[in-house]
Amino acid sequence: MSSVSRITLFLLASFLVAFNAGAWDRGKVERFATLPPGALNPEGIAVEPRSGDVYVTGFNPAGTGPAQIYVFDEDGRFQRTIRVSGVTPSSSALLGLDFHPTTHRLLVIDFGAGNVLDVNPHSGVASVFMPATAGDGLNALTFDHLGNVYVSASFTGRVYRTGPSGGTPIVWAEDPQLTPPVPQTLKPNGFPPFGANGLQFNSDESALFVANTANDTIVRIPSKAGVGGAPVAETPEVFTNSINGADGLFVDRHDNVWVCANQSDEIVVVDKTGKAISKLGDFDGLKDGKPVGLLFPASLVRRGDWIYITNLSLDLRPVVGQQSIVSQYAADVKRHTIARIRARVLGFKHGDDD
Repeated sequence: MSSVSRITLFLLASFLVAFNAGAWDRGKVERFATLPPGALNPEGIAVEPRSGDVYVTGFNPAGTGPAQIYVFDEDGRFQRTIRVSGVTPSSSALLGLDFHPTTHRLLVIDFGAGNVLDVNPHSGVASVFMPATAGDGLNALTFDHLGNVYVSASFTGRVYRTGPSGGTPIVWAEDPQLTPPVPQTLKPNGFPPFGANGLQFNSDESALFVANTANDTIVRIPSKAGVGGAPVAETPEVFTNSINGADGLFVDRHDNVWVCANQSDEIVVVDKTGKAISKLGDFDGLKDGKPVGLLFPASLVRRGDWIYITNLSLDLRPVVGQQSIVSQYAADVKRHTIARIRARVLGFKHGDDD
């Protein structure tokens, strides 16, 4: 038998094994809500714990025009647009947001101005919660059990921390500066050029998990209790690789990490060992100018049995000068959407003979 025939048989056998193993059961992505005409690209997402209302930030890469937050009720009905005011400088490039677990303040990251805002969820009047850190690229935020606030910085590869009442932050974690240099974990080294992004602690706060979008990685920052019980960061390490455009994330009670893969239009779930245990959703094209399924999913939040996901639908060409495989679809989006999917780890779907 020739070497070419052997290679052909090997590839065929590999294909059959993969086919018989089945495929990911990706569940059913539903459209939860459609943003009003002219709304900005939806990026951050949070649920108000008491009312169940869903809050979504608008992201304008140019940063010009009014900063906007869109509010929907728990059934996806549009309620109102919050126009953020009262802070100078400010921008319309808003990213992560969440409600503080003890003070119930609505905290919003103004990526363009480089600060974290405390926004009145009714009037939109804002004040600076965490002052500007120039050139950092503040992106997402989370909390510890004491109410301290942690903010990722995509360009400098840092995680900042400030107290429950805000104020000037400290650098809680960053890539170690060693000689010889070690591989970077939190800084960007790929496409799209955003490093540290979505972040959340595991259940016992023994580690903070951080997505690195450019590097397609999830970074684990081990932590230990310090003075007063607040987590103290140790050296960041790559936890797992190959999540294409790892963006927003959350950690469930079983310490599974649910991650938006913005370049492969899916949600990837990995267990506490870093193994993929579920892949949910996909992009199914456009209908009437609206995404069907997931298109550049950026942030996600869980409430009850549902995961809510922002379809950022970002055309990267005017932002970074290069396209992704869905940039041309994103450019054709006329109305932006929020998706949802059942919060279930579905694993593999096997053939009838399994």
